[in-house]
Amino acid sequence: MSLPPEKASELKQLIHQQLNKMDVHGRIREVLAETIREELVPEQQLSTEDLIKALRRRGIIDDVMKELTFVADLADGELTSSPKPSNFNDKQATLLKKTNIDPTRRYLYLQVLGGKAFLEHLQEPDPLPGQICSTFTLCLHFRNQRFRSKPVPCACEPDFHDGFLLEVHRESLGDGTRMADATTMLSICDPVHMVLIKTDIFGETSLVASYFLEWRSVLGSDNGTTNIAVELLGVGTESKVSVGILNVKVEVYPQLNQTLSQEIVNTQLALERQKTAERERLFLVYAKQWWREYLQIRPSHNSRLVKIFAQDENGINRPVCSYVRPLRAGRLLDTPRQAARFVNVLGYERASVIGGGGKHEQWCTLLAFLCRNKGDCEDHANLLCSLLLGYGLEAFVCVGTKAKGVPHAWVMTCGTDGTITFWESLTGHRYIHKPINPDDPPAVEQPKPLYPYRTIGCVFNHQMFLGNCQPSDSVELCVFDLNDESKWKPMSEEAIKSVCAPGATTSLPPFPPLCASVIDSSVTSNEIEMQLRLLVSEHRQDLGLTTVWEDQLSYLLSPALASYEFERTTSISAGNEEFQDAIRRAVPDGHTFKGFPIHFVYRNARRAFATCLRSPFCEEIICCRGDQVRLAVRVRVFTYPESACAVWIMFACKYRSVL
Repeated sequence: MSLPPEKASELKQLIHQQLNKMDVHGRIREVLAETIREELVPEQQLSTEDLIKALRRRGIIDDVMKELTFVADLADGELTSSPKPSNFNDKQATLLKKTNIDPTRRYLYLQVLGGKAFLEHLQEPDPLPGQICSTFTLCLHFRNQRFRSKPVPCACEPDFHDGFLLEVHRESLGDGTRMADATTMLSICDPVHMVLIKTDIFGETSLVASYFLEWRSVLGSDNGTTNIAVELLGVGTESKVSVGILNVKVEVYPQLNQTLSQEIVNTQLALERQKTAERERLFLVYAKQWWREYLQIRPSHNSRLVKIFAQDENGINRPVCSYVRPLRAGRLLDTPRQAARFVNVLGYERASVIGGGGKHEQWCTLLAFLCRNKGDCEDHANLLCSLLLGYGLEAFVCVGTKAKGVPHAWVMTCGTDGTITFWESLTGHRYIHKPINPDDPPAVEQPKPLYPYRTIGCVFNHQMFLGNCQPSDSVELCVFDLNDESKWKPMSEEAIKSVCAPGATTSLPPFPPLCASVIDSSVTSNEIEMQLRLLVSEHRQDLGLTTVWEDQLSYLLSPALASYEFERTTSISAGNEEFQDAIRRAVPDGHTFKGFPIHFVYRNARRAFATCLRSPFCEEIICCRGDQVRLAVRVRVFTYPESACAVWIMFACKYRSVL
């Protein structure tokens, strides 16, 4: 394909400017003089090939090609696209060169230009250079794309200055002759989900705010740019309290040839809100009728945990079915059991509440849960159910109680052979359910349940909601034939679909994709191990004991930690015969070996060490006294998506036994 004459001339000019900027001619003259001086034999002519070799040897050709890459990218874009150059202003052209964006697609450029009125941090002093301080991080999700800002110190006016390029075309390739115009973009109702996370000096995260940004007001602005003051509200019990304001600027790239009137944009948004409100109202009317019918079956049903709606982090009541959706992990997770392990290593934390009283319930949206990296049992169960649905299993979230009547949520899968399996999302354990028949004579031996669940009120996924209407809601007596309406009262699948299907309502937050871990497991393992060695040495020094580390013994502990994690991930025992044999060889006759493995889901070495010391067996190893005492410690960090980690630590010692 040949360039038009005017484009070829423009491209030559760009290349010429870039060569002058790099002073390539001067560098060639220097190499030429140096080559003649050092390598040329008297009376020998210097060929073009010799000069090219000398330039390549010194890396000058590579430098030039790297610098000219942007020119080639720009030329390619012009060859495949039809938008006129006048669509791009100078600033947009600079952005094109820097980010290599595709000119056949439409983008939103969202800039966060600082924050103000974060009054909780009004008295916080400015951190000194190098000082560890609490930080804010802003996480974004838009149409299957996720972004994360640079952490900024917590302050009354946090210094956010980040730009995010959001691609509007995701499902299909944009067409250069029919790039998404203002009307097409107006029909895209996906909001930009913004989640603000605070990380304290110990690495603990907390959810500050969750906000859905309606960006389409930019379609009615004359210059394709709009500034929005985003007021962030708190979460949970503080969902009506302002926590701060972010200044956000939204631009359309490339600029729209024709913008819409603000009245058209406002009318479209009002119609969508009206349609959503009507669908939600009709579902609420249906849910009330369903509940009345459920109570008519048996008055005692009123005390069962049949949860139709749940509050999200913003205090908004949503149908529980909207918290679950088939979620594919791509190549980040390989098996359902590995997915269960991933959900298990995400931290467990109950929703915070001011004052005493019962448990405050808060079902987080998936993005808020993933960004915070921890949540309540319902958050874990919703995520695990979504992942299992993605693997093609028939999965449901179960709502019921554990021992002492504590409300709980877990996951259930129904096999094609009728096997019912319970998945505990907080531990990764799996249990096969075998119902007990209360009508059997006493002589018949009944199975003893191994699971911790006591009662079950309802089960649900993204398409179905079923209330338990059996005489007893005890899990061990339940029959999980979900097609038997005398045992499980179903909701209308059409009613659920009207408010829970993707795109059904504008109030339904879209599911974000999972992100790969950014943690280097080897580096992190080494860092934690070095910190633990220092902590152990200091602790023993306080006790008047010397510390001698044996590196070889530490290394021999690795296979044991790997096999522990393999067993947790697959439920298959890996066998430790080689590890045990190596330890026997490493411990001389007359010596004693002691080892203590422990597992964490956080990477704070000091916190882990304090926990280990609370175990008498571990303290006995760390504070070991005797003849020829040698200590060892090994840390192995196993990474999972979303930078979740399983951290295995093993302390060990060997010493000569004295009778």
